[in-house]
Formats: sequence, structure tokens, C-alpha cells
Amino acid sequence: MHDLGAGFGYLLQGQRWVARHGRQYGFGLLPGLITLVLYAGALVALAVWGADFVGWATPFADDWSSPWGGLFRGFLTAVLFALALLLAVVTFTAVTLLIGQPFYEALSETVDRDVSPDGSAPVSELPLWRELWISARDSLRVVLRALLWGVLLFALGFIPFLGQTVVPVIGLFVTGFFLTEELTSVALQRRTVDARSRLALLRSRRTLVWGFGTPLAVSFLVPFVAVFLMPGAVAGATLMARDLLGEETKDENDREGPGASPRSH
Repeated sequence: MHDLGAGFGYLLQGQRWVARHGRQYGFGLLPGLITLVLYAGALVALAVWGADFVGWATPFADDWSSPWGGLFRGFLTAVLFALALLLAVVTFTAVTLLIGQPFYEALSETVDRDVSPDGSAPVSELPLWRELWISARDSLRVVLRALLWGVLLFALGFIPFLGQTVVPVIGLFVTGFFLTEELTSVALQRRTVDARSRLALLRSRRTLVWGFGTPLAVSFLVPFVAVFLMPGAVAGATLMARDLLGEETKDENDREGPGASPRSH
């Protein structure tokens, strides 16, 4: 239970950090806004033309008697939109991090320097194109695993009672884990921790990861909230990455900037 509270604490500390560093917060908003516009456009297009697509993809239902053809296609349209929403939630962080790689890299580096006792921060020596390639490759792996979980949980959702109570809760914990994996990758990649090692590191502290990622997953369900929380989430994930690697971190009241909390970790 201690790790669960500590994970949530890192999420709050990250939001407080960006609140004290307005310029970093402003730059950190840009990738999320770009991703939001792209996703909103795709979902609107699906809402407008989704039924037409389902009708085109199911020509065998043209000769079904009424109302079965309409009910079948309506059900498929709803499933298609639900899967699109799930995909949007699961991939939003990955796509935003990919678009905002230079922004979040700089943000995470600034956090490291601010909280490090000697003011230093690990710096990646890879060229930008190489970092983008690694980020895209690792994000694709995370998204594919998340989609497999998503399909499984979607199917389990049809189980009476459990599908409407237990399964959604499990889904939030699963989503929280994958969100944390994506967010911590910004700091851990600079430390040359590969994807497999990152996954093993997070699995070794699951309750810490859930404490950080699950509340974030819940908040990301609210439209537009993800955009405004992303910079603080990257900052908090950087702080948590330091904890996972056992790196020394200054107390909050010793850091730069006004409004620091006296709470330490």
C-alpha cells in the first residue's frame, strides 16, 4: 500500500512541478493539442461515415429480413466506435510522446537537473532520428500489447455483472500500467534502459506503477484532460523513474521555484 500512495504522490509532484515552471508547461501542451485535433477529426469522421463503412463491409446482410440486418449493422457500428475510443485512449499517450519527443525530452531533462543533488541529468547521445525510431518502435510494441488486452477485456465485458463491474476496474489498472510504461520511457530511454529492461523494472514495482498510472487513466477518460495533464505526467514519471533506479532526489522544499511543498520523498 505504501507504493500505491507513493505512485500517486509522484503524479501530484509532477503536476506541481510544471505549475512552478510555466514556460515548460506551455511547451509541453503543444504536442497534446496537436494529437487531440488529429484524434478528434478521426473520431468525427468515424461517427459520420462509420455506418456506411459497416454497410460496405457486410454485403451479405443486404438480403436479411427486417429488422435483423439493421440491428446487426447497428451493433457492429457501435462496436467499431467503442474499439476506436479504446484505441484512442490507449494510443493517445504514445502518439503524443512521439509527436512531442523533443519537447518532452527537454522537459524530463530539466526535471532531472532540478531534483538532482548535483544538478546533473543523463543526456542521450543518440541523434534525434534515432531517438524517434526507438520511441516509435517501443511505442508500437506497447500499443500492440495494450490492444490485445483491450480485445480480451472487451470480450469479457459481455459477462453478466462481472463485465459491468470487475472488468472495467481491471481495464483501468491495465491502461494505467501501459500509460506509465510509455511515460517513464522518456526518462529511462535517456538512461539507455531498453524496452525489455524497462518492462521488467515496472513489473517489479507494480503497485507503484498502478498508483501513478491508474488515476491518470481515470482522468484521461474525461475529454481534453489528457492534454493538460501530459506535461505534469511526464515530469512525475521522471521522478518515479529516478525512484525505480534508486537515484537520489532532493526534497521538494529544497527545489527551485516558489510554492514548493514541504513534503519530501
